[in-house]
Amino acid sequence: MDDLTALARHHLDQAKTDPHGRSAHLFLHSGPLRQSVIALTAGTELSEHNAPPAASLQVLHGHVRLTTVGGADQDLIAGQVQVLPPERQGLVAVADSAVLLTAVTATTGCPTPAE
Repeated sequence: MDDLTALARHHLDQAKTDPHGRSAHLFLHSGPLRQSVIALTAGTELSEHNAPPAASLQVLHGHVRLTTVGGADQDLIAGQVQVLPPERQGLVAVADSAVLLTAVTATTGCPTPAE
């Protein structure tokens, strides 16, 4: 079992020494399920990228801004969790932050709520 608080603290420390201001670790990989801790120093950005078929973002520490192509940016603070839209998006650390990214990389064979 992984300790998210310890992982967040460790990767925040790593991000502070990284020239790009970030550190990440994929700690759970089970079939299509992935969970990663991502730490970013204040002002660091993950540029726009494609979203997985299903994902959520939980802020473990700090304050981040989720940016989307449609311009519906959303600020999230520690303790908040947000479903990620299936569109291109980016992430900006407003303050030193650590997030838990939960992603499902394939949905083939998975029933939808309407099924």
